[in-house]
Amino acid sequence: MSEPVSTIDGWYSLHLLYSVDWAGLRVLDKDERNALTDELQAFLNRQEEVHEKHEGDYAFYNIMGHKADVIVWLLRPTADELIKLELEINKLAIADYLIPTYSYVSIIEMSSYLGGNKTPEEMMEIPHIQQRLYPSLEKSKFICFYPMDKKRDLDDNWYMLPMEERKQLMRDHGMIGRKYAGKIKQYITGSQGLDKYEWAVTLLSDDMLEFKKIIYEMRFDETSARYGVFGDFYVGGHIPNDAIADYFG
Repeated sequence: MSEPVSTIDGWYSLHLLYSVDWAGLRVLDKDERNALTDELQAFLNRQEEVHEKHEGDYAFYNIMGHKADVIVWLLRPTADELIKLELEINKLAIADYLIPTYSYVSIIEMSSYLGGNKTPEEMMEIPHIQQRLYPSLEKSKFICFYPMDKKRDLDDNWYMLPMEERKQLMRDHGMIGRKYAGKIKQYITGSQGLDKYEWAVTLLSDDMLEFKKIIYEMRFDETSARYGVFGDFYVGGHIPNDAIADYFG
């Protein structure tokens, strides 16, 4: 039996994606629509206060294409807080015009593949690792979110590889990501036992082209080329809190 890798875990993560019932919104008069957007903006402003206190975080983006219209990404120290937040969203008046299209439950993680000989406890003391596990999200112009698995097919079974081979593959994989430091912020969330796929990746950048570049380059790395299985990609642009009324108007 191959040895499982240990992980250090950070904040709980919830991605919520919705399509907007634009036809329903159009029949509302201006005052009704303003009441909906004012309430949503107040909700997002409360999330901004949490961000400023570093007690969790959030992101709100418009998704391009027909798979969804908006994505809400929520981060909190506990699963209970995310459950309450999702319920709070469901009780907003504008929720009557938001059609759920996809969701993803996971936890920000970092595996010990990249930790060398350090124990998880020692890794937790490193500042940049704490920043990855408990991030302060930059409101970059663009977001790219996608779920993924590692293959378990016959000879291409990631989970049957020896630990040292997996470590080397992940180190090589990570070196590609380092080339995009300063251009892309990458967040890995683990979801084994929590959702359909095993991980989700969320990328933030001020240049959407960087998403294409890094994903394409990583396709040629053995970790992705041989063992990667990917779900749908969701890409979109940031909606500032003070632009909520314009977006839904």
